[in-house]
Amino acid sequence: MMKMSKELVGLSGEYAVASELCRRGVYAQLTLGHHKRTDLLVESEYKFIRIQVKAKQGGEWPSISGIYTADDFLVLVDFAVGEGLQPDFYVLNLEDWKNLLRLEKERLLQVQVDEKLTIRYPDGWKGLNVRPAMVSQHKDCWQKITEKMGQQAAPADARRAAE
Repeated sequence: MMKMSKELVGLSGEYAVASELCRRGVYAQLTLGHHKRTDLLVESEYKFIRIQVKAKQGGEWPSISGIYTADDFLVLVDFAVGEGLQPDFYVLNLEDWKNLLRLEKERLLQVQVDEKLTIRYPDGWKGLNVRPAMVSQHKDCWQKITEKMGQQAAPADARRAAE
């Protein structure tokens, strides 16, 4: 697989997530800029949520800061599946993120979690390195977003929820 620059991987991930949401009838708008905590804004007539997108080509998503409000989602995009193949998507809500942090705290008792739910290690490292195996149960769970927006799940989402 051709290696893309970090910037192109990130932008490709944002467009891929926006495309998947639009296919499911959810309006998603990319935000602009390099210093932002929100990559996509999603809105309906009555709701507004923010989505943080992290994309990777290698073995893990490094230093993920995460999300910290009930109206935030984290979507991890995995381009390491092979050239020409659809990337894998992992959709996490606030509770999913808190569970990941809890597991890491149980594994390494010395870590701290700040008020914005970012993990900090004793050596000063900040952010959680996430491997696909850590989030496998969240693969293609788009219904978390569509249900939050008050929309019916797309047929693919309904099949996934029934599994």
